[in-house]
Amino acid sequence: MTKALQTLLQTSFTIAALFCAALCAYPAAAELVNENLLAGAPSGYKVGFHDKQGNLEMTEWVPAKETVENWTEMVTVQIFFGLKMPPEQFMRSLESRWRGACPGAGDAQPIVGSLENGYPSLLWILECPKNPATGKPELTWIKGVQGNDSFYVVQKAFKFMPNKEQITRWVEYLKAVRVCDSRLAERACPPTRN
Repeated sequence: MTKALQTLLQTSFTIAALFCAALCAYPAAAELVNENLLAGAPSGYKVGFHDKQGNLEMTEWVPAKETVENWTEMVTVQIFFGLKMPPEQFMRSLESRWRGACPGAGDAQPIVGSLENGYPSLLWILECPKNPATGKPELTWIKGVQGNDSFYVVQKAFKFMPNKEQITRWVEYLKAVRVCDSRLAERACPPTRN
């Protein structure tokens, strides 16, 4: 088994373990190994979609009473296996596609860029005044993290303007998203409970 395939399989296992840890009442049984995205399932949300094709794995969480076909809020997690790209470059690429899909969309609005646990990260906002597919506005906050093995993206989308409490909740959620690596002491993954 190649190192790339081992990393790919391990990252898939880690995402599944994180979903289980967030949704199950019992603690995880194994320690995290290699590079991992730490992004738990939001309270009150369910997995509406999950797929892995090629070098992309994507999960979409929606509120428990909504679907991915009819949602007002959504959290999307994407892992681009093997992608080596600075967060600013990823933001500009996504911004270009966003403008192509949404007439009247403005520039990406970077909020904060920093090193988090030694990994370059960036949080930004994209707005669509009227999504042509739904006829509704769409506001999306995006956090991108450049890992050593992969590129990680967590998005929080709204089809309405969030209030102050919602803004606080979701900014805190995105701030807590991290990447860790059991192979690097300075970027070690948190221990799991036994």
